[in-house]
Parts: sequence; C-alpha cells; structure tokens
Amino acid sequence: MSFPLLSAAAGAVAANPLAMLAYLASGVLFILALRGLSSPSTSRAGNRYGMIGMTIAMVTTLVTHWPGGSTCDQLEASGAFGFCSEEFVPDWISAAEILAAIGLGGAIGWIIARRIKMTDMPQLVAAFHSLVGLAAVLVGWAAYLNPEAFGIVGADGMIHAVSRVELGLGIAIGAITFSGSVIAFLKLAGKMSGAPIMLPARHVINLGTLAGIIGLTAWFTQDQSLWVIATITALAFIIGFLLIIPIGGADMPVVVSMLNSYSGWAAAAMGFTLSNTAMIITGALVGSSGAILSYIMCKAMNRSFISVIAGGFGAEAAAGGGEAREQRPWKRGSAEDAAYMLGEAEKVIIIPGYGMAVSQAQHALREMGDLLKAKGVEVKYAIHPVAGRMPGHMNVLLAEANVPYDEVFELEDINSEFATADVAFIIGANDVVNPAAKTDKSSPIYGMPVFDVDKAKQVFFIKRSMGGVGYAGVDNDVFYMDQTLMLLADAKKMVEDINKGLAH
Repeated sequence: MSFPLLSAAAGAVAANPLAMLAYLASGVLFILALRGLSSPSTSRAGNRYGMIGMTIAMVTTLVTHWPGGSTCDQLEASGAFGFCSEEFVPDWISAAEILAAIGLGGAIGWIIARRIKMTDMPQLVAAFHSLVGLAAVLVGWAAYLNPEAFGIVGADGMIHAVSRVELGLGIAIGAITFSGSVIAFLKLAGKMSGAPIMLPARHVINLGTLAGIIGLTAWFTQDQSLWVIATITALAFIIGFLLIIPIGGADMPVVVSMLNSYSGWAAAAMGFTLSNTAMIITGALVGSSGAILSYIMCKAMNRSFISVIAGGFGAEAAAGGGEAREQRPWKRGSAEDAAYMLGEAEKVIIIPGYGMAVSQAQHALREMGDLLKAKGVEVKYAIHPVAGRMPGHMNVLLAEANVPYDEVFELEDINSEFATADVAFIIGANDVVNPAAKTDKSSPIYGMPVFDVDKAKQVFFIKRSMGGVGYAGVDNDVFYMDQTLMLLADAKKMVEDINKGLAH
C-alpha cells in the first residue's frame, strides 16, 4: 500500500475540511487548557483539555498519514498538491513502525511520570524542553536533506526561499532551546554550579553570534549550501549555551519559563515546514504563553524582560553572595517552642520554599495548618513567583497536599499582611525573604521583591544548618533578627515534631 509522506499528507489535510475542523477543535482545547492552568483550582481540568486536544491532533495526523491514504493522483486531482511523484510514497514506512514509535515514546513518558519525584520536576521540565528543541533541529535537517519528501522544492529543484527561512529559524531556535535547556538541567540537577559563570565580553560575543545567525539565515535564502545550514546550527547551539551559563540560581525559574517559550516557537517554525496546522497553533500558544509568563515573572522580580532574552540578567555582581556569617549572634529554637507560640498566635503566614520540596514536607505542613485552624488560628500561605526552581513549583506541591486554594496568596496580595501577623513561618525558603534584595546593591538578587517577614512579631525559620546559604548564594539577615528563632533540622521532621506538640 502507498503511504504519502508529510507534504502529501499536508495537502490532503488542506483539501479535507474535516481534518481542518479537527485541528481547529484541538486549538480551542489547547486555549482552554492554558486558561485552566492559570489557577490551581482549574488546573486538573486544564490538563484534561490539553490531553484531549493533543489526542485529537495526533489521531487526525495519523489518519491523514495512514497507509492506503490519498495517492499522488488523488492529491493532484484535489488541487491540494502542485506536483507529486512516487518518491513521496516510500515503502519502508508502515503502520507497525508508527505504532511502535508511539508506543515506545508513550511508555517512556509513562514510566518517567510515575517515577519522577516532585523535587525533580524543574530539571525534568528543562530536559523535556531540550528534547523539543532537538526534535526541531532534526526535523529541519531532515527537510533540508530530503526536501522532496516535504514538498518544499520548486520546479528548479531548489528549496523554496520561504521554506529556507522557516528551516533556518526553526533549526536556530531549536538548537538554542536544546543547548540552553541542557545547561538549565545541569544547574537545576546540581550537576554543575548554580552560580553565574561570567565570560569576558559575553554581551559582545552573544550579539555577534546572534548577528551571525541572522545574517546566515538571510544568506541561506540565496545559497542552500551545506556549510550555511551547518554553521547556523553550530552557532545556535553555542549561543544557547552562552545565554544560560551567566544566569544564577535565583533566576532559574524565569529561565525555565523562557526556554518553554523558545520550545514553542521552535515547534511553530517546524509546523510551517511540515505544513501542519496543529503544530503551528500549539507552538504559537506555547511560545506566546511562555513569553507572557516570563514577562510576568520578570515584573515580579523587578527584572528587565529584554535582559532575560539577552542572558546573564541579575548576575552582574556575584560578589554580593558568600558564605553564611556564622559568627553573628542568632537564636536557636525547638519544635516545642514553635508549637507553643504557633498555638497562641492569632494569625500565621507560612512561606514555603525549595527546602520544603526537598524534604517532601508539604503534607506535614498542611496537617500543621489544620491543627492551627482547629485552635482558631488564621492560617495563610504566601507564594513568591520564583519560589522553588520552576514557575508554580510551590503551588503544585501545596495542591498535591490538598491545601485549600483560598488560603494560598501571591506576593502582591499578602505582603502587606506581615505587619499584622503574629508568626511568619519560613520553611525551606531563603532568597524570597532576604532583605538584601532591598538594601544591598551588590547582591545578585538586588531589586527582586521579597516578603516583608521582618515586620512579623515572631519569625520561625526552618533550615538544615547555619552553614549554608540560599540557591543564589547570599547570606540572609533574617537569620540574625531579634524576633527570629532558627529551627535547624530536616523540614519534614521539624514540622512533624511541631504537629505532635500542637496535638497535645
């Protein structure tokens, strides 16, 4: 049986109103998915919309590509394809191979989803972004090496000029996404230092490399030689690496969001090459939503959106960081102290951070909140936009522990309430409560809005030891305030001990 390849199938889709309607339905479901993911209370429904939309898009694409589908004569008769030959109907592609690939990919995804820890989600997201970027690069190179199979060749035997632009952009964005995501993965996984790695004249190097990519892409429209597309690919891999290594740990959530945007634009560019409407819609939605999220996070951190794209933002003066100054006086508290004072409070604000994620303390924390509410204490959770190591990290963990959504507040909604709080309970957070962001211009986190925990009557700060500093590598004056009691222990163990005291 004959099996039309991508370009032939795209022509069939263009001539088939049912297929276009299915892709339109997928696009609507993807938009509903994004809307649902905007709130923890609707996130499950949003995920379902996204899965249904992707299923429809995949089934539609499979139907239009299935063995025994439209032949070249049928495509030419429909006017959907200008010219066609049996070269578009290779014998080696079969339904079994397609199903095997889908089954293998689905099995790998299912196993990873079942085994991954919540603490490893940020690096998993970065790893998946790298795969999207690499897929875009491979598709682009496949189209370049065998353009006839993609229907992007003119009567003169050369690749269409507009297709060359699509290939150049898709490969470049994909390569940037891949190498940048690999660096983000290594930093998030702790396999390389989270501190900024500052190269001399890095902005000049980045601008020069970017100019080279743009110039070569323009040249590619006139000369489709192998060296041109190979150089574009190599330069894009390099600049992805250069853009991410100068970025410090405190800014990694924004990096993950921006790489998500890049992966979307790479997919959209390849959608044009494949003439696949679903890929164009999905890529554009992911790219634009990721860019909007990055902008919102930059605004919340008082960062420049342009500097995010340029790379190396928030990392000019890493010298502001350093080791914790243990010689300064600080007070140590116990679980019994915390249980007593929490139980006597009228209002408690809980600030979770990555340390809570590492110790998996969210369930014990929710139990503590329930015990306090049973005693008549008002309990609220304060979530910083960049708490954790990816956007929404803390929201996901608290939702997993069934913390009521109406008790969870963003920074701008709750920061003014610390002045009326009896207790600020910090569990595993550091940079998001660090006053250096407001006072120390040499600090790598300077300018980032932080919680005003210093205004609370009492502060409990859970961390493993006084010997470490936050992910940004900056000492925290909150440790040494008169109203602060340091609870040095594993976060989950400490909260469980506090719960025992509250239960009595």
